Amino acid sequence: MERLQKVLAQAGVASRRKSETLIVAGKVKVNGVVVTELGTKVSSSDRVEVEGVQLVKETYVYFLLYKPRGIISTVDDEKGRKTVLDLFPQIEQRIFPVGRLDYDTSGVIIMTNDGDFSYLMTHPKFGIKKKYIAKVKGIPSREALRKLETGIDLEDGKTAPAHIKMQSVDKKTETALIEITIHEGRNRQVRRMFDAIGCPVQKLRRESFGNVTTHGMNAGEARELTKHEVKQLRVLAETGKIG
Repeated sequence: MERLQKVLAQAGVASRRKSETLIVAGKVKVNGVVVTELGTKVSSSDRVEVEGVQLVKETYVYFLLYKPRGIISTVDDEKGRKTVLDLFPQIEQRIFPVGRLDYDTSGVIIMTNDGDFSYLMTHPKFGIKKKYIAKVKGIPSREALRKLETGIDLEDGKTAPAHIKMQSVDKKTETALIEITIHEGRNRQVRRMFDAIGCPVQKLRRESFGNVTTHGMNAGEARELTKHEVKQLRVLAETGKIG
C-alpha cells in the first residue's frame, strides 16, 4: 500500500506537491469514488483516475534542458506563451519541469515524469546546489557580497548562506559578472538578493544543477540524462555528496 499522492507522482501525473493539490481539489477518484484525504493509501489493484483519466504507470524519463530566455517553465500558460514543453514535441510521457526558472532566466532545468525524483531535487531539506552566473548593474562592495554569503533579509525571510565569486568587473559600463551558488529555490530569489544590495540583475543564467551542467549545449537544446547522472543526483540529495 502506498499513499495516493506518491502513486500519482510515481505515475508521472505531477510532482508530489501538485498531486496533493489535485487530491484536495477532488480531481482524483479511487475505484470510482472521489478521494480528498491526503492520507489515503491504495494498492496496485485499485483503479485510480485523475480528472476522468485512468492512471497508467509510465516509464520514467529524465532530460536536461538548456532553457532559453523568453520561455515559461511550466506545462502550460494561460497567456499562450511558449513553455518548456514546446521544446519536447516528440515526447510521449507527461513530463514536467523540476522547479522553475524565470521567464528571463536561461540555463539548466531538468524535465521528468518522476514525481519522487522531482521532490528530492526541489525540497530545501535535501540541499541540492544550483550555480548561477549573474550580470549585475553596479559593482558591489566586499561588504555587500559578504551579506549575500551570510544571508540577506528578504520579504519572505532571511536567505540561507550562499557561495559568491566575483568573476569580472567592467568599470566602463559599471557592471559585474558574479557567480552565486544557492540551495534554496524561492521565487526570483537570485534577482531579489541582488536587488537587496542595490545591484539589479541584467542577465541571469543557471549554470549547474547539482552535478549536471549545460556544458557543450546551446540554448533550446535538450538531452537525456544518463542513468549514472540520475543516480548521482539521487545520492547527492540523500547524502549531500557525490557517491
